[in-house]
Amino acid sequence: MDFIKGADVSSLLEVERCGGIFRDNGEELDALEILRRYGVNWVRLRLWNDPYNEKGESYGGGGCDLLSVLTLAQRAKRLGMRWLLDLHYSDFWTDPGCQTLPKAWRSLDEAALEKAVYRYTKDVLCACRAAGVLPDMVQTGNELTGGLLWPTGRLWSENEEPHWETACRYLSAGVRAVREEAPAAPTVIHLDHGGKNLLYRDWFDHYFALGGDCDIIGLSFYPCWHGKMADLISNMNDLSLRYRKDLVIIEAGTAFTTDSYAAYEQMEEGSRKGPTAGADRAADLEYPMTRQGQRAYILDLMSALQAIPEKRGKGFFWWEAAWLPVPGSGWAKRPGWEYAGGQGPEGNEWANQTLFDFDGNPLPALSTIRDF
Repeated sequence: MDFIKGADVSSLLEVERCGGIFRDNGEELDALEILRRYGVNWVRLRLWNDPYNEKGESYGGGGCDLLSVLTLAQRAKRLGMRWLLDLHYSDFWTDPGCQTLPKAWRSLDEAALEKAVYRYTKDVLCACRAAGVLPDMVQTGNELTGGLLWPTGRLWSENEEPHWETACRYLSAGVRAVREEAPAAPTVIHLDHGGKNLLYRDWFDHYFALGGDCDIIGLSFYPCWHGKMADLISNMNDLSLRYRKDLVIIEAGTAFTTDSYAAYEQMEEGSRKGPTAGADRAADLEYPMTRQGQRAYILDLMSALQAIPEKRGKGFFWWEAAWLPVPGSGWAKRPGWEYAGGQGPEGNEWANQTLFDFDGNPLPALSTIRDF
């Protein structure tokens, strides 16, 4: 496998529908073509089970239904890029603090949920095959530090013991389906907080002791929230030798500016705008929130991956590399916040973490990726 220089572009179709435009040296181009010019050879695409309300209105956050995923995968394949399928096993965002059951699965017991994960994973992969884009890698679950399919698959709670056996059965069902339908695709188990070695040891010791299976350990590493590069390097070096597994930074990213995106994005009345991502932490960061700070981060990250013992550092994916601050494309539309129990739509404060500036032009970090 070539070194992965990847980009998560899950929101790209929504950005395009909302008027986002990308340029390279003044020439208007497909964002994927620009990324490919700069050495990006993989894309990552997240899939939500049913990201619509009863009226058929999208929850937002890119949409991320099966048709969107297949459309973007086909575009990437035509450019010679490979792709990673990111199965969330939820109708909307999942992360360590939120692993909501899909609407269609809420009445199921544990045994039925295990079967549902298996069947759903197989069905999605069959649809990918029929569309001519069987994924080159499959991630079963997203940032699984706290488990999945809560409450029965929860791995942390103040009031109960972690449900390791149940969570592992759910994950094993997904991995088993991948082995059957896409046997050439490596499987990924993905946690956040890439600099926390004790967290990873505890999690994967439990997982593998219970018969858990995967080819790749995936990590998230955002300097804003996940510590120092030295912590990540120490953790990756230990994991590679402890488990003899390949490693991929499944979500990488840091900001190129602390400037507000408000002038670029006008959300509907009543919307909630979060601050520019990470701006409140900028003074304490190892990598300044500048174009050169972003460039230094990705150079150090790629160098660290290539130095992992036994050449087990296989590459990275920059999270939401093309999520421009355009009107209508944010973390959630009103149906999404109603579904999640929030307080109205929210804008895209992540726009300062992309590989394009607010006007859709490539940032210096892309040249660094290309030239590495």
